[in-house]
Amino acid sequence: MSHRTIPTSQRLLDVRYEIRGELARRARDLEAQGRRLIKLNIGNPGAFGFRAPAHLQAAITEHLEASDPYCHQQGLEESRLAVASQHIRRGAQGVSPQRVFIGNGVSELIDLSLRALLNPGDEVLLPSPDYPLWSAATILNGGTPVYYDCLPENGFQADPAQIEASITPHTRALVLINPNNPSGASYSRELLGQLVEIARHHRLLLLADEIYDGIVYDGAAFEPIAPLAGDHPCLSFGGLSKVHRACGYRVGWGVLSGDPARAAEYQHALDLLGALRLCANVPGQWAIPAALNGPDTIGTLTAPGGRLYESRRAVIEACERSAFLSLVAPAGALYAFPGVDVDKVPGFDDHRFALDLLESEGVLIVPGSSFNVPYRHHFRVTLLPEAEQVREVFARIERALSRWAPADSSRHVA
Repeated sequence: MSHRTIPTSQRLLDVRYEIRGELARRARDLEAQGRRLIKLNIGNPGAFGFRAPAHLQAAITEHLEASDPYCHQQGLEESRLAVASQHIRRGAQGVSPQRVFIGNGVSELIDLSLRALLNPGDEVLLPSPDYPLWSAATILNGGTPVYYDCLPENGFQADPAQIEASITPHTRALVLINPNNPSGASYSRELLGQLVEIARHHRLLLLADEIYDGIVYDGAAFEPIAPLAGDHPCLSFGGLSKVHRACGYRVGWGVLSGDPARAAEYQHALDLLGALRLCANVPGQWAIPAALNGPDTIGTLTAPGGRLYESRRAVIEACERSAFLSLVAPAGALYAFPGVDVDKVPGFDDHRFALDLLESEGVLIVPGSSFNVPYRHHFRVTLLPEAEQVREVFARIERALSRWAPADSSRHVA
């Protein structure tokens, strides 16, 4: 008797998520064999010893008895009020608790936001590099990703002229990731203002992934785009996962700002999709008011002497000492995106190198091409390990690159 395999969706053929993909599966195989690995592929604070702040934990504990029923599909009223108040304080227009949507992390809300928007063949402007969930969600919801370059030689900043030249009659939305994952770029108020004017002129929905809004370094400032957008429709995303080190709570939010009349149908579509999945995780939502109205717990980590700052400095210094690496110092977020000098390492390929580094040195990184860039000589690491471990990781990376390079390129490497 023949056994026919179950066919899968053709849309999955164009979907990649190497952050938890083939290399991560190989890492699990090696660990099962007893290998000890240093895994820098995921921005998961709890895996590196960080804890969610105590006042968030207490808020959940105090409300457990009230967490058994479903809540409103958009989220707990108290939590939506806290999110709306934060955005009103920032200067966003048209924001109310009725325009806040709480989800099981920003990941779920990205999917819902694109599902509510797209018809087959619609285009979404995405940064390159991007967080690959944005590309995947666009494809899985029938859309077409169109990438605008954020090049390392330009500090990974967006080019407004290229963005505008990429717009067609099928373009529906402009996505910003600020601060950016994977590059760590932070966008200036001037640049954001230019992007707002492009979106306004071409009637594009602004989708602003701002999950790293409180994580900036060396005087860089986070600029939310909603206040600059004014009455223009904008959906801004935030959550507890990164700034509040609570990834496992699975709590994110999306906030619609701008003229309510212009986005009324879209708001209804988001509400419908939220109702279809019933509601987000209720216990975690109780932590939202505590997080947004409580003390700042990220500033000491990103300031000089703080753990994230010192790990970032260790990456910067390692790249400066390297015979092979260059780096645009991350201004925000939890990652660095070093580049390899292909003149010194001819034939370098990011995926083959990542696999070799895993097998030979026990370090798991993410190939840069996983973030939808056209080049293959970058890789991403997270800044979450202690600085000492970061230095050890880059010593191993340098050793591996020395093996890849011709002898005369690496002879001065210690």
